[in-house]
Amino acid sequence: MGMSASTRSEPATGLSEALVEWMADAVQGKIVSFERRPGGGRREAWFVDAEAADGTRLELFLRYDRGKAPESFGLHDEARFFLALQDTPVPVPRIHAVHPTEQAILAERVPGQTWFSLLRDEEQRVRIAREFMGILAELHAVDPREISPASPDADLRDLVRAEIGRWEALYRAAAAPADPLIEMGLAWVRANVPDVSGPVVIVQGDTGPGNFLYEDGRVTAVLDWELAHLGDPHDDLAWVTLRAVQEAFTHIPDRLADYAAASGRPVDLDRVRYYRVLAGLRILILAHQGAAKPDPMGEVGNGLVYTTLHRRLFTEALADVTGTALDRPVPLVPVPGENERLYDAALTQIKEIIVPRSEDPFVVLRSKGLARILKYLREHERLADAKRRGELDDLESVLGTRPDDAATGRTRLAEALRAGTVPVDAALPALHRWVLRETQVCLPAMGRLADQHYAPLS
Repeated sequence: MGMSASTRSEPATGLSEALVEWMADAVQGKIVSFERRPGGGRREAWFVDAEAADGTRLELFLRYDRGKAPESFGLHDEARFFLALQDTPVPVPRIHAVHPTEQAILAERVPGQTWFSLLRDEEQRVRIAREFMGILAELHAVDPREISPASPDADLRDLVRAEIGRWEALYRAAAAPADPLIEMGLAWVRANVPDVSGPVVIVQGDTGPGNFLYEDGRVTAVLDWELAHLGDPHDDLAWVTLRAVQEAFTHIPDRLADYAAASGRPVDLDRVRYYRVLAGLRILILAHQGAAKPDPMGEVGNGLVYTTLHRRLFTEALADVTGTALDRPVPLVPVPGENERLYDAALTQIKEIIVPRSEDPFVVLRSKGLARILKYLREHERLADAKRRGELDDLESVLGTRPDDAATGRTRLAEALRAGTVPVDAALPALHRWVLRETQVCLPAMGRLADQHYAPLS
């Protein structure tokens, strides 16, 4: 149930009185209710209802980040793209206000469903997917001077290198230990920037199924511009193929053909493969940020599942583009832990009591997330020793000597990859086996995502 605006706001779980007053001033009305919604990724999503002075009901949407966002990844930066696209063929929500100091955007609430997988009618699925690819082509036709006056003269290679540098700086600034997967990815994308000068377009980033709304067979709004920047249109095409792994998006080669027809430009599949690696690298860096500053109030269970999925997809994308052969490690043999009974009791009560009796969709979402954490912990207890031995064996095979422990070995490998003393093709098979062992530990929490892969591009 939504909270009345007159209810005392709790900053830890609700909205502060100051933020509620800002929303009221923005729409020249009275805030009558607000409700935390599931989803929103790393940002909070709120349904807000207001009443104008003439009694008109206003349905609003608040996107809010309580943390201190990096300068170029905050909601204020995202708002620049929303505002630039307000009167273009790209459907985005109408912005009512951008908070001057807090990371908050207040917009109209657009009707529609987010999850493409809920759509069962195949004809309608194809129609909406084709429309979305046309919208993506429309986005890439918007003059990039709407965002940066200097963009028409920019060389695409320089923009891509700057984008890599922006993400590397974010990674280097984090307090978490170095990640050999990220070091390997940075070394490869920097050395293999596509040798083309253009075109330069507005790239949404993280685009595709799950980040647009649809209703009555039409796309109603394109959401989430957190990773938007100027760059290569193939960057967005790569994101579509990545998001389609978790939200099946009809036949990918057909959708790429739709984009080519709508944009009037051929699709270079090698560039799509390059940007799949770069997209996956960005996700790993965001997860690394989360590890450096863990948020106990965040979607920790979902984070475990999706981080594990994306680490595997990253190694598969890099193997695909480099032609590296990958193998599977011997499955880990579980040893039952001493707390099996307690895990079973907790999971059963979440499933049979807490979720069925919870009316708040946000509480249901978080309850399922808690179940995922418990499933992971139970499996980790069963497999930890076997996983550690396998990882030490692989680290020894790449480094030449056996590290004292896995954490030390990962740090040494990360340093070697950064220095270039261990090549990508030598490290990738071992790191892929490491990721597959992580996947086995997370398997009970992942469900069908444990075996989801990229669809063929052609």
